[in-house]
Amino acid sequence: MSAASRHSHGRSALTTSGALRVPEVALAFWIVKGLSTAMGEATSDALVNSSLGATVSVLLGFVVFAAALVLQFRTGRYRAWTYWLTVCMVGVFGTMAADVMHVALHVPYTASTIFYACVLGAVFITWGRTERTLSIHSIDTPRREAFYWAAVVSTFAMGTALGDFTATTLKLGYFPSAALFAGLILIPLLGWRLLHWNPVLCFWSAYVVTRPLGASIADGLGKAKDVSGMGLGDGPVAVALSALIVVLVAYLAVTKRDVQRDPATPPAPAVDGDAALELGSR
Repeated sequence: MSAASRHSHGRSALTTSGALRVPEVALAFWIVKGLSTAMGEATSDALVNSSLGATVSVLLGFVVFAAALVLQFRTGRYRAWTYWLTVCMVGVFGTMAADVMHVALHVPYTASTIFYACVLGAVFITWGRTERTLSIHSIDTPRREAFYWAAVVSTFAMGTALGDFTATTLKLGYFPSAALFAGLILIPLLGWRLLHWNPVLCFWSAYVVTRPLGASIADGLGKAKDVSGMGLGDGPVAVALSALIVVLVAYLAVTKRDVQRDPATPPAPAVDGDAALELGSR
């Protein structure tokens, strides 16, 4: 076997369509993504307000996030457990990063939202100029995956600040904020489905909005009634959402329904609604 052949064979797990490092975008993706955003918000608030204190909680969140990210990068192809563990830890640590700017540094939510929006924009511009695509169907090298996770972290931080901005700065409250973002997330979906907008643009637009949507719902469930919440508590909400995520990810790990497949391989039968939510294609 020639050196070139050995090199190509060694990279096959990274370059074939069936061995990409992120899942197919369908109904299950959006459900688990939404749950992870809500869980990250509730878990972050529960830890920061616990006996551990803010400093220890943030350090712990960063360590677990970094460990999950290393585990994900050491996995040559998409695996449901490692991928969604990383997303969940991004949700927790991304929330902490946004909250620290407001609570510890006293940065207004307006400013932090703008700051993280600029960070996200810079990530997208650099990613696009470097790789010539922002499609999640192209995440087949470590460098592309690094850009992908940088974008994901930025969307979580910005979405957290944006959700707090609408709920507290604009005084809409948590559930009205959730209703606002639920309406906004329909725009890229309908634009892609009915008006044939760019699928990559629609995917990332919807992805950004899932963060403030999930965070607003989690805060609405967990926060006290005197601040427009239902008073269930951040801890119980975090535990309940985590349990739902575990069940769904276990289902995906067993069935492998969300594994991106080689174009020559017939896909698994779609469940109702999957086709309408397959955003982010090439």
